[in-house]
Amino acid sequence: MTSPADPPVHGVEDVRTAVEQARSAGRSWAALGHRGRRTALLGWKHAVARRTDEFAGLIASETGKPLHDARAEVLLTLVHLDWAARNARRVLGRRRVSSGLLSVHQRALLSYRPLGVVGVIGPWNYPLYTPMGSIGYALAAGNAVVFKPSELTPGVGILLARSFGEAVPDHAGLLRTITGPASTGAALAGADGPTGLDKVAFTGSPGTARRVAAACAATLTPLLAECGGKDAVLVAADADLDAAADAIVWGAMGNAGQTCAGVERVYAVASVHEELCARVVSRARVLAPGEAYGPLTLPSQLDVVRRHVKQALQDGGRAVLGGPDAPRTRTVAPVVLTGVPEDSPAVTEETFGPVVVVNAVRDMAEAVERANASAYSLGAAVFTRSRAAGLAVAGRLDSGAVSVNSVLGFAAVPSLPFGGAGESGYGRIHGEEGLRAFAAPHSVTVRRFAPAVDLTSFATPRTAAARAVELGRRLHARF
Repeated sequence: MTSPADPPVHGVEDVRTAVEQARSAGRSWAALGHRGRRTALLGWKHAVARRTDEFAGLIASETGKPLHDARAEVLLTLVHLDWAARNARRVLGRRRVSSGLLSVHQRALLSYRPLGVVGVIGPWNYPLYTPMGSIGYALAAGNAVVFKPSELTPGVGILLARSFGEAVPDHAGLLRTITGPASTGAALAGADGPTGLDKVAFTGSPGTARRVAAACAATLTPLLAECGGKDAVLVAADADLDAAADAIVWGAMGNAGQTCAGVERVYAVASVHEELCARVVSRARVLAPGEAYGPLTLPSQLDVVRRHVKQALQDGGRAVLGGPDAPRTRTVAPVVLTGVPEDSPAVTEETFGPVVVVNAVRDMAEAVERANASAYSLGAAVFTRSRAAGLAVAGRLDSGAVSVNSVLGFAAVPSLPFGGAGESGYGRIHGEEGLRAFAAPHSVTVRRFAPAVDLTSFATPRTAAARAVELGRRLHARF
């Protein structure tokens, strides 16, 4: 897990310079218009696709994840960049909206303008796909971007900016990468004084998000925060248990459990709980750590995994796979727990490791209640043979995204927004909402003709204005 070279540590002045240079480059980018930006971004997409092996190799080197996982991450990135480039004009371009009866003499127009310069602070678990959910959409909306990757994966961020400059040389300074430890990210957010950013998009822990939010608040800089999850899978009595078990194991153990919307909790109706546990264990037992998935990228995460497993057992839970001594190195073997109390850290806190808790519930109503009791509300999944029942349960879950009969199904659908609430943060990336998150609404009215009674003129007799207002009042009182 290494970078190709020691990256520079950028300080406060470096950050401010990067923002200024990005703003300068952003003027011509904004003036390019939606068609021009679409052409440029699709050209960049093609270049990244041709360099998939280079990106994937660097991702694997810095994170430790298997190469096939890194290649899949590049593919997801391409899917989202393609959608943002192709749909920005439709979502953000000028369109006519209803004026309403009172203002029928006005033509009402709505469009969205770029914010200016967006600061993106990215994570290490998906160092390309996750930040590009902000970078790609911000660029498509007409902004410049200053990107601060995790200090664990700086090479990916450096390569990303370089690939953009090479693919779109006329706008080479539009995407700038700054590197360094947490202090560099803090400087970008404005902790050391204003940097001139127009918005910050952050992905990381809730604790760090609070510090970033405090820094942004000093200058009223808007913040989009994605802070992880404690996602639950709900399994009904009629569910296809083989499909559920397969999805649970992949969602819980994939990327060594280091997925913000990964599976950490399972609530299965009691009549199928034991059989589901057996099938989950059967699938998880054959996974080879280091081959099926990589090590924990963040060294300190091993202590979290150990603490959660140990406390779960002390609280009365049972390990049906693995145990208190299982997590000895950062290449952690799968751990499956059951009967863990709902107030145990393994249920309440984000583990971010290959550990899953499978608890029994009376029915799906209790499953929904327990799933919603979490401070996190990012994603969830429901397994049932009834599509209608699955949609009904999905509608009762508080999470920002739900998959029915799959896990993380929404991650590969670029038209769907992604984000949560509570400890999972606020704001949305991806989809139309993701494009609008990096744009400012711009409202315009054009007077088409003189109204019979002009309520915006002192020349209108008061009696005529009063009659018009009374007529409007009566209409609204009746309809």
